[in-house]
Amino acid sequence: MTRGLLASPLGLLVGFSLGALGSGGSILAVPMLVYAAGQSPQEATAASLLLVGTAALAGLPKHLRAGRVRSLTGIVFGLSGIGGSLAGTALNRRIDPNLLLLSFSGLILIAAWRMLTACPSCTRTGEERVLANGAQQRPHRLDAGRALLLLTVGTAVGFLTGLFGVGGGFVIIPVLTLIMQFAMPEAIGTSLLIVAINSAVALLARLGSAQIDWGVALAFTVAAVIGSQLGSQVAGQLDPERSLRAFAAALVLLAIYTAARALSFG
Repeated sequence: MTRGLLASPLGLLVGFSLGALGSGGSILAVPMLVYAAGQSPQEATAASLLLVGTAALAGLPKHLRAGRVRSLTGIVFGLSGIGGSLAGTALNRRIDPNLLLLSFSGLILIAAWRMLTACPSCTRTGEERVLANGAQQRPHRLDAGRALLLLTVGTAVGFLTGLFGVGGGFVIIPVLTLIMQFAMPEAIGTSLLIVAINSAVALLARLGSAQIDWGVALAFTVAAVIGSQLGSQVAGQLDPERSLRAFAAALVLLAIYTAARALSFG
């Protein structure tokens, strides 16, 4: 009960950043749940999966209606991640918690780097501009070579999702735009389908284990959904470049703190 009460304001804060800034906000979930709500890293990654999957499913319908989801590629990409997701989940159960957090701090730095590259989908405002202005283009067909590449990358993304409880959009979107030649709006829409599949597989793999505190996970996710709606209302008032730099700086500080805590208890 106490953890659930602690998780609600944290979920509201993470959801607000998710709604105001974009998909990168969800990477805050794991360290916040560990250091503020007192969860173990394994419990926190499970709660993060529920949040990431819910956010992806919530955003998917509008992209489907607009024709921005390439379902075949998304399903192939998502299903190719099943093996990696199961492997990442298995490792998540066995890895030392401090090593998991130390590795997660490295992932946070990668997310910060992506922010500083000014990727169009890294802020809500930037994503909306891309969706409004991005021209649709027909992607290359899914031939054997590209299918094999998607299988390889999909496995890697699934592994990250299973291990860390993240969606992996910072890997998925570049693959779809650079390799599959998707227009950015299609890459954004299709990535949500892939994230939803990966998150569902990793979460199902955790069912029946002691790693999921459902009271915390559900309270955190519900609060995050509410926070996301609030954050989206202020997204248009934020300067995209300043938002990117500020959030990237906050992620770097969070990565340093997470690494220091993990090493101090190692």
